[in-house]
Amino acid sequence: MPKVYNWQIGREMDYPFEGRRPRRQAAAVFDTNKCIGCQTCTMACKTTWTSGKGQEYMFWNNVETKPWGSYPLAWDVRVLEMLGPQAWDGGVYRGRTLFEAAPGGERAVGYLPEDLDYAYPNRGEDETNVPVTEERFYLRLPHDAWFFYLPRICNHCTYPACLASCPRTAIYKRPEDGIVLLDQQRCRGYRDCVKNCPFKKVFYNHTTRVSEKCVLCFPAVERGIQPRCMRNCIGKIRTFGFVSTPDRATADNPVDFLVHVRKVALPLLPQLGLEANIYYIPPVHVGNLRFLQMLFGPGVEGAIAAYRRAMEGRDEELLGVLMLAVSTDRIVHRFRVSRGHAYGYDERGEEVVRVPLQEPTMVRPAYDPQYRAYRYNVT
Repeated sequence: MPKVYNWQIGREMDYPFEGRRPRRQAAAVFDTNKCIGCQTCTMACKTTWTSGKGQEYMFWNNVETKPWGSYPLAWDVRVLEMLGPQAWDGGVYRGRTLFEAAPGGERAVGYLPEDLDYAYPNRGEDETNVPVTEERFYLRLPHDAWFFYLPRICNHCTYPACLASCPRTAIYKRPEDGIVLLDQQRCRGYRDCVKNCPFKKVFYNHTTRVSEKCVLCFPAVERGIQPRCMRNCIGKIRTFGFVSTPDRATADNPVDFLVHVRKVALPLLPQLGLEANIYYIPPVHVGNLRFLQMLFGPGVEGAIAAYRRAMEGRDEELLGVLMLAVSTDRIVHRFRVSRGHAYGYDERGEEVVRVPLQEPTMVRPAYDPQYRAYRYNVT
């Protein structure tokens, strides 16, 4: 099996195909601290892409409540159990990836969910990690009773397990932007992609008898517009753009800045070996650091510290990038922070958005002499 370099695990690993990175890689950063679990992203995607027959159970975008929520049922627990022991030595992963742990004759470790596994899309909704009792009635920091929302879409991985496992080579990665697509004319519904995608973001349509998956709204991306789930985010948690490898990162690229410069955004389950391209800013309120390290890798403590600095006003540049999230429908390729404002620029270098780092406060007198009326009730 060929060797490829995966910077997220700090070493080379086995992969069924030779490594060939796209000219640029579409990516996004999700800030879990701002996600309110409203599912607006879920419904935006659902009404756009999966409202047809055989797609009733498909959620290319979903939001789970961690630690107990999952869709399909227990997808993360089952995959991690099949992977076996996982250990990090600094920034180097010493365990086996999905491809290295594959049994003979298989290209990756995986399992095929049962139909009933998709029957619980809201399992674990708003459930805390432990029961709330009188002992946990008072607020403590970090919280001993906690939960957080984890929005999930296809990760459009650099080394996709779905692509590696397809016997029909029906899944391919676009060289122009790294978006992973599925050719339904070539697909024969073998469901190897469903089995080996650890995130379970490939779905089988029982009506058409072919598989389907997130397309990252590539028609919009080609026009410089963010995917639908990104631009409909009420909590403004999503930063969409293009990510580079660490050696090619540019400091004025919003995604590169969050991932490589401030290192505040981390991949989901990097130990799987897929080099996923959806990144997460971990929640700062969770008391169980080991749980977060299991989800996002060994960089959690540094990411939380960097995020706190921005929230405390000690890193205006990071704050500015976060303020630009979902402030425009256009893809922001470059940014700068100056004189209390964050500026976003498109691929041609034209300014597409400008936001203040601090929203202005307008205080009007209670009494309006022109209309001889009070602006609010008084006693």
